[in-house]
Amino acid sequence: MIKNIIFDFGDIFLNLDKNATFVVLEKLGVNEITDEMMSIAYQYEKGEITTDNFVNYFNDTFDISKEELVFAWNAILLDFPNHRLQFLKQLAESKKYRLFLLSNTNELHISWVQNQWGKELYTEFKNCFEQFYLSHEIHFRKPNSDIFEFVLQENKLNATETFFIDDTKENTDTAKKLGIQTWNLVPGKEDIVDLVTKKEFKA
Repeated sequence: MIKNIIFDFGDIFLNLDKNATFVVLEKLGVNEITDEMMSIAYQYEKGEITTDNFVNYFNDTFDISKEELVFAWNAILLDFPNHRLQFLKQLAESKKYRLFLLSNTNELHISWVQNQWGKELYTEFKNCFEQFYLSHEIHFRKPNSDIFEFVLQENKLNATETFFIDDTKENTDTAKKLGIQTWNLVPGKEDIVDLVTKKEFKA
């Protein structure tokens, strides 16, 4: 029986354009996404380097200004459909499940969300969850197993009673190996509001 639900954020609640950042960076002269760039991005997502360090890397390496980098970096972020918020609020109000958010995100992205949504909407969304885990704050990131073990242990959750939704198969595969039930949601074809009708969700 499902007692706990862990949600990803991007492309689960907030729509994303995953190619947008690379498109803008290419226009700024970044023609290849290197292993070093990905390493810097992962360090930033885990809060291992500051926003200034992250921005300065692109400035030093590609002569991209802070304003250009922030614009490019946040280009991936789109809208938050109201029907998803209403679904989440109803689910939270039902008190049938313990709800958690677990997102690979960084300071620039979450700052954009807070500014675009405004304090009232952001607080309304955040308050639907018992815990609101952002990778740069807890210093873990998906798909590493330690981030799931951290959430399970800190909240005394039984993996077999826990359901995890994410749009990245690599992430759901790791969770599944720990005994967590999963739904690898396909953006554009599936929507989180259909959760209770999914055969994977054995409520």
